[in-house]
Amino acid sequence: MAKNKIDKIKEEYGAEDIQVLKGLEHVRKRPAMYIGDISTRGLHHLVYEVIDNAIDEALAGFCDKITMTLNKNGSVTVTDNGRGIPTDIHPTEKISALEVVMTQLNAGGKFNRDSYKVSGGLHGVGVSVVNALSEFLEAEVVRDGKVYYQKYKRGIPEAKVKTIGNAKKSGTKVTFYPDKEIFKNILFKYETLEERLRELAYLNKDLTILIKDERDKQKQEEFHFKGGLIDFVKYLDESEKSISGKPIFISGDRENVQVEIAFQYNESYNDNIFTFVNNINTHEGGTHLEGFKAALTRTLNNYATKNNLLKSDKITLTGDDFREGITCVISIKVPEPQFEGQTKTKLGNSEVKGIVQSITGEALGEYLDENPSVAKKIIDKCIRAAEAREAARKARELTRRKNALDLGGLPGKLADCSIKDPAQCELYLVEGDSAGGTAKQGRDRRFQAILPLRGKILNVEKARINKILENEEIRSIITAIGAGIGNSDEFDESKIRYDKIILMCDADIDGSHIRTLLLTFFYRHMKEIVETERLYIAQPPLYKIKKGKTELYAYSDSERDEILKSMKADKSGTKLEIPEDGEVEITTGTLKSVTISRFKGLGEMNAEQLWSTTMNPETRTILQVTNENAAAADKVFRVLMGEEVEPRRKFIEENAKYANLDV
Repeated sequence: MAKNKIDKIKEEYGAEDIQVLKGLEHVRKRPAMYIGDISTRGLHHLVYEVIDNAIDEALAGFCDKITMTLNKNGSVTVTDNGRGIPTDIHPTEKISALEVVMTQLNAGGKFNRDSYKVSGGLHGVGVSVVNALSEFLEAEVVRDGKVYYQKYKRGIPEAKVKTIGNAKKSGTKVTFYPDKEIFKNILFKYETLEERLRELAYLNKDLTILIKDERDKQKQEEFHFKGGLIDFVKYLDESEKSISGKPIFISGDRENVQVEIAFQYNESYNDNIFTFVNNINTHEGGTHLEGFKAALTRTLNNYATKNNLLKSDKITLTGDDFREGITCVISIKVPEPQFEGQTKTKLGNSEVKGIVQSITGEALGEYLDENPSVAKKIIDKCIRAAEAREAARKARELTRRKNALDLGGLPGKLADCSIKDPAQCELYLVEGDSAGGTAKQGRDRRFQAILPLRGKILNVEKARINKILENEEIRSIITAIGAGIGNSDEFDESKIRYDKIILMCDADIDGSHIRTLLLTFFYRHMKEIVETERLYIAQPPLYKIKKGKTELYAYSDSERDEILKSMKADKSGTKLEIPEDGEVEITTGTLKSVTISRFKGLGEMNAEQLWSTTMNPETRTILQVTNENAAAADKVFRVLMGEEVEPRRKFIEENAKYANLDV
């Protein structure tokens, strides 16, 4: 495999390359500081940290295959064919360099630019954090013709590094089992890991990544994409019609910064730009995104003007117009990335903007001159976007004038809360006027606001912004939240009136559809609500189980069966059939009757029931909507909510077996 183009990296990689910065016990006391949280997200983050070490070997040019295995006992194994972690004695720590890397925070070769010119992960804290939060971790290193081994328990070595065999090749194998004292639910999701590993394979076209799930009849997939980012864009745009033919690919290398960009235009109305730095997904963008946007706007604008493609002097094209319908992946490699914040979601290197802008501008200019027919299609789409934007501006002004006539400018059907501090307030978007009325009666009016929604809102995936703003229910949502709509230039996060926006829909097919339409709206036009983790989904109960004066609520079939079992009324394990709109009565020889009611809609509950089961912060269950994998989320929204029928049919056929049907 070819070495990295940035600069030559030395072949020798020894103990002297491992630099120590020190400390570890507080990782177990405050794990969220290092992995975000101790829920499902944090659990999967452990895997990503181990994989990041292998990816860094690939970036350095010494690894071309990574295998991740979900083992039957619940542990995870990550294997790479890189150089192998050094095992000789560290010059200052006087122990094996492998033990230093695995047990000491901020220890690793990433600080030494002779060992790694480019790296991702958490700058050397990753694998030691995984070790600290694991019930056990086993490290097996192949290098120098030998196989070295060490096992740890909650970050502490059980014995010194020992030699257990001989081998010709090199590499590192790490197996770990998360600590039950830290994580309540240790269950790795194959689909979550699959999406991240597929993404990494697209970003590293010379790398092959194999994922195995030995828990499920040896399920496995291998990812290797010779086209790299071009294949990535094709994958993302699988359900869209391209207007620019095959993706446009741009690459360049300046001042030790490698730039790769692939993009194409489709017939949709949304821009989908994904940015990466050293394989890290920079959700909030940064200087690399700024450089691309500036180059795209300037180059297309100059081309349109030079070739007299603008239909009218009254139309002025903006950056938003040039990005409508674009799907783009930007991947750069930076030796010394400067990220804003601990989560590494925004790049701050000022020099990167100019580098990306110049490389993009030069390459795109040449492409447009060589492909005039494609260029004209792109400019025509941008002009249509500008016309729709102007119509949307007029719609906004009309909405503002109407709101000015209303009391306080808020929707008339909004029952607002009395507290004015947004940090303490929450807004329930409730399906239907009936359920909305019940929610208004049952709420705590101090901090809970209720906005009833009538019918199904517009599918925003198929509409431009001017049509979206004509929808009365959407206008009510925008006005109630108070921060505007659209991209970051128009959406003002500081004006959000609620800390939580909670979607409360019926537990039936129509309710699921309405919830999906609302999720699509927030993801496309109020993405900041999702990214700041303010969006939630209410979980109303499915069943009421009554025995005498005792009433219990179940939120799933399994929970219902557990309650029945505790009442000794499980009908001897036979399947329980309950009508959607009815009840079933169980009578045993030793117990009085147990009655089970199936809730079809929110309106079937009275105000007290709705409060105690779904709205009381002390007893309710609400699901937080997060956006951990933006590319995967974007693809699902486009497939399920877009114009093309065939990709949607294919998705449903492939995933129907995973659905929980409610019939």
